[in-house]
Amino acid sequence: MPVQKVNDSSDLDAKVPSHLQHTSITSLTTTSQPSHRCVKARVVHKGPVLSCAQKGGVEMLRAEIKEEDPLQRTAEHTSINVIFFGTLAKDFSQSARQGDVVLLADFTIKKSPSFLRDKLHPYQLEMDGKDACVYVCPSNAPFNGPSNSEAKYTYVLLNNLKPKTVVNVYGVVTFFKQPFPSKGSDYCSTLKITDQSDVKVGCNIFSKNLEDYPVIYRVGDIIRLHRFKTDMFRDSMSLLNTYGWSTITFDGTVDSPVVPRTASKSFNFGESDVRMVQELRQWAANQSWISNDLTVSLSSVQPGMYFDLTCQLLTKAIMDSRCILLKVWDGTKCQHPLLNVAIASDALEGESTVAKDRMNLTANVLVYDNHLEVARDLKPGTFLRFYNLHALLQRAPNQLPDQPEHLSFHLHGGTSYGRGLRSLPAESPALQSLKSVLEKHVDLDECEDVDDGTLLEIWYTPPEAVVLPNEEETEADTGPSYTVRTCEHNTRRLTLSRVKRSTPPLSCHVRARVKKYMPQQLYQCLKLFCSSCKTMQDVPDDSAVAKVFRESAKDSHPCEEQWAATSSASSREPGRTISMHISRDMVGESTHMQLIFVEGTTLDEICVLSRNYKNLVPVRSVNGRMTLMDLTAPFLLSGDKRYFGCKRCSLNTFQNPVFTGVETWDEQAVAQALGVQLMQYRLLVQFELEDQTDTLQALLWENAESFFHVSAADASGSQDLQDKIQTIMDTIQPPHSSLEERPWLDLCLYVYTVKDNDANAVCYQIRNTEIKEE
Repeated sequence: MPVQKVNDSSDLDAKVPSHLQHTSITSLTTTSQPSHRCVKARVVHKGPVLSCAQKGGVEMLRAEIKEEDPLQRTAEHTSINVIFFGTLAKDFSQSARQGDVVLLADFTIKKSPSFLRDKLHPYQLEMDGKDACVYVCPSNAPFNGPSNSEAKYTYVLLNNLKPKTVVNVYGVVTFFKQPFPSKGSDYCSTLKITDQSDVKVGCNIFSKNLEDYPVIYRVGDIIRLHRFKTDMFRDSMSLLNTYGWSTITFDGTVDSPVVPRTASKSFNFGESDVRMVQELRQWAANQSWISNDLTVSLSSVQPGMYFDLTCQLLTKAIMDSRCILLKVWDGTKCQHPLLNVAIASDALEGESTVAKDRMNLTANVLVYDNHLEVARDLKPGTFLRFYNLHALLQRAPNQLPDQPEHLSFHLHGGTSYGRGLRSLPAESPALQSLKSVLEKHVDLDECEDVDDGTLLEIWYTPPEAVVLPNEEETEADTGPSYTVRTCEHNTRRLTLSRVKRSTPPLSCHVRARVKKYMPQQLYQCLKLFCSSCKTMQDVPDDSAVAKVFRESAKDSHPCEEQWAATSSASSREPGRTISMHISRDMVGESTHMQLIFVEGTTLDEICVLSRNYKNLVPVRSVNGRMTLMDLTAPFLLSGDKRYFGCKRCSLNTFQNPVFTGVETWDEQAVAQALGVQLMQYRLLVQFELEDQTDTLQALLWENAESFFHVSAADASGSQDLQDKIQTIMDTIQPPHSSLEERPWLDLCLYVYTVKDNDANAVCYQIRNTEIKEE
């Protein structure tokens, strides 16, 4: 039997054959002689038995073991992943458990594909051969005890944390952010905690599943972290989740029930945890920072404030692809008149709020950008908490100067200062005071019938269907349109002067002509956009790109990488060598499936090569190692297309590339393998529109591809498509034509605000509009 049990730790040493030598986990590398070595460590985590598709369905099990030699406690990489295959996986699952001490012999050593994620050992052990064997010594103090007894965990005070160790800690939350998409494929959440040692420690959590994240409602909540790795970041201790991690949170209010919050269906929780939570509650209650709760009621809100709001959702409406309206209340009356954003009744999800609006009880919250995913899933009646909500004064349309401005609420995009929103369970202790206030207004639900006279009493942003009598279309603008709207808004048209007087956000229809457009040189309308940091930049011109290639080719010496097969040839320039590298895993595949790394070429040379090879990655040699060029140059050339990366957001994980498991190499797959944040091609045009009442400048970019019926990425490498765009623009604004000779355009216009030097600037964007095709 490849897995054998022994009675105590001393028997493990007796089982070691004479030809084997004990070795520490920290000293393991691929150059070690695994056939003559064995390791002894404690099982920290044991996973389930799974089927391994890469090995034809063979059973496998993954475990993490940790060396407990006192001399190695301050060393790095004392924990390592072990992969068991076949019968060994099943036997280990039945024989070993967390906390047991094991001795492993006749293993193989491979690079760990999860090293960048779990931060354990850069290598892993694989138990797969016929001579591989495992000796297991049951622990007297297992990590997970029997189901009828309390598990034994050791918790470390925050002031006693040491770098490069895996620990369990308790803490009080002093700051947190709701989970948000990271630059990779995971979500990310950040928080800060403290304990009785009065040390504050930051914590980062990465996971693909939102339900794995700690359920934190407010500052002062108690959190338990299991299996988090410590590390130094900017001279401060930090925590990062590692393999087998888990979290549980508790309400931080003194004397409230100690009820764990977690999505996990199985976790250890006993009397010692209750005592730990109660001790932290008592300690935190006497700290001055715990009283700095930013949660306020609507009755206390002042203009310009950033605050947290606990409330109930009454109704919601999708304004457009970047904004959702949430109408909420907390039962208190705001001291300032509230701006009411009126929406067509068929666009609202939820009950009428007219009676509450009339009493100044309803707050209209406009939610933007990355918070839309949460807002879309909310149902009327749900209890909510907003974090870092912004109160702003705005003027209602046609409002007289001597009348007071109205208060509006905006949940801006981003996660700064913990900005976000989340739903609260109805049974949450934090909602008891809110519920008692709301119950006093229960009679309002019987007063929601409304007539036209009532509607006229309410200040509101004008519904999209409203058209003033003196602003209806005239005979002068009834000619044929060169465009067609594709939106589903059932609204009448507004004149440009009416649009400029409206309060954002607003979607509306207009009819106008193009007075002029920018840029006049249309090749300049092609831009690069980063979806991560939201920056837009010009496409680098050939002279700048060629300079990067020339500098990289100077004194180029072919690099050598273990993972790559290399071929080299002399260039026409003396002393310059052109090298082509390909992953050994791809040798023998068709050129369309290969990813080829090219070193020492000029821009002209690699453009010639790209005609015959689908995916070329230009690289350079630094100290004998391969690395990407400056991202001013494209990181990938594919035929006539060039793909660029964002300098700000790219991680450049090129030192340990992984090229297996990819069926098709496209720009997305290449960017992910190289740690590059792929920039998207976009078309950006600014129009100056004019009708019989006014002019305004509107951008076309988010829907520019559908407007022109052209892909920006395709246009980047096709002169025919660039000519098509020029022909369309010459039709919209024929050269040397007067305004009256130009065609009318029926447009869907979106009105919104952006931050500009700490002030709100109103912007206009053309959306849901296309050129009529012949």
